[in-house]
Amino acid sequence: MAQRKRRFGDRSDGRLIRSGDPMNRVSPYIMKTRNAASTYIADTVDIEEMERYIHEKRAQGLSDFGIMHVLLAAYVRGVSQRPGINRFVSGQKIFARNEIEVMLTVKRQMLVNAPETVMKIVIPPDATAAELYYILNDGVRKNKATQADSEFDSTAKILNYIPGVLLKFVVWLLNLMDYFGLLPRFLLKVSPFHASICITSMGSLGIPPIFHHLYDFGNVPVFCSFGAKQKRYEMQANGAVAEKKYIKYTFVTDERICDGFYYASALKLIKGYLKHPAVLDERPAQVIEDID
Repeated sequence: MAQRKRRFGDRSDGRLIRSGDPMNRVSPYIMKTRNAASTYIADTVDIEEMERYIHEKRAQGLSDFGIMHVLLAAYVRGVSQRPGINRFVSGQKIFARNEIEVMLTVKRQMLVNAPETVMKIVIPPDATAAELYYILNDGVRKNKATQADSEFDSTAKILNYIPGVLLKFVVWLLNLMDYFGLLPRFLLKVSPFHASICITSMGSLGIPPIFHHLYDFGNVPVFCSFGAKQKRYEMQANGAVAEKKYIKYTFVTDERICDGFYYASALKLIKGYLKHPAVLDERPAQVIEDID
């Protein structure tokens, strides 16, 4: 993202949108919480090209390249062309986020009682799918390999020691500080509630994607979930029946950050990248900057 001089009203994680539509400016005062402003969309995509692309990447040495990498690469490319989906609402104002920050929950072992940790990664808007693969996998590998707590785990443990009544006050105070953009940068860095998008794979659990609520604490405006592969038998133009594979995915979004037409155009772009992921091997011709 282009670096701008910080102005009055900006936050450490985003700059204030000053030239937006008047309705967008008013909507955070009418819909005061993210859950009150949530919209839900479910869609499916044919993964024939995606599976071929994944096999090619694995043959090139990206051994565990998969749907998660393609979906995230497509979303990041979508942000590079429709930066409005990387805005967030805080303190009843709309901000353009400075970076593309992705939050994932990582289970250190695929066991029922295995501990979970949260990781947040920053991805450049012009990243290729291979670059995203190395950034993401490096973060996951570090979280799974170490027995030490992550920065988020350590912060959560400190909060866990605070008695309940006092903890309620601490969380209220953090919320108040966040409202006015006064949270310290180190807290924003570790907080999973301050990110561009949260993403979760239900496919790895073998179940359909969920509609995950947005958090009213923090400022995450998008939650994405995708499910297991599905097979369908479809009639072709020549009358033959062919087997097709699909994945279903869902988005829960904060409708206050941009209008429906803008969101729709962004989601169409993302779906196009999912259907033809080879374009993610090249950098975008231009990274579009959000409005002032």
